[in-house]
Amino acid sequence: MKKYGLEKFNNLVDALNTLPTVGKKSALRYAYHMVAKDTFSALKISHAIESAVSAIRKCEICGALSEDEICAICDDESRDASKLCIVEDAKDIFVLEENTEYDGRYFVFESLEDLDMEKLNGILNKGVKEVIFAFTPSLSNDAIIFFLEDKMKDFDLKFTKIAQGVPTGINLENVDMLSLSKALELRVKV
Repeated sequence: MKKYGLEKFNNLVDALNTLPTVGKKSALRYAYHMVAKDTFSALKISHAIESAVSAIRKCEICGALSEDEICAICDDESRDASKLCIVEDAKDIFVLEENTEYDGRYFVFESLEDLDMEKLNGILNKGVKEVIFAFTPSLSNDAIIFFLEDKMKDFDLKFTKIAQGVPTGINLENVDMLSLSKALELRVKV
């Protein structure tokens, strides 16, 4: 794409293009809309980004996103402390919370290199009876789950993971082989 001397506009397009799932064409449309069609919303977005970046941090207990040292979930006494859901990324908590079915606590596992077993053990010592792994189904994540189970073997825990299989409304021809295999393996009585 020719630059046409619009350095600041092109910098905005390039910045938007760094976001996940935003390609060059979408970045161009977003930038154009912000600069030429709706500058008020653009300034509102700019302020919201600046405010969020300066205020958001990781919860000292679980690793979730928080505006305080301790997140609202860890601070909520009504949550079921006997259940701990281990997620791959803090953003996964938003999805699980939107569902409203889970009422326990969380622990964010980002990588083996960043694993703080002391912090995890501290949570486990507070009455956890079940550890639920909410990882994206894959062979490498199954190995990580096995590794984590081994690290927690000294605790009296029930280990579970979220169910896998065929999503509702999807034709079998569109389901990957791993999901189909898991669906057959984990079939339930009708």
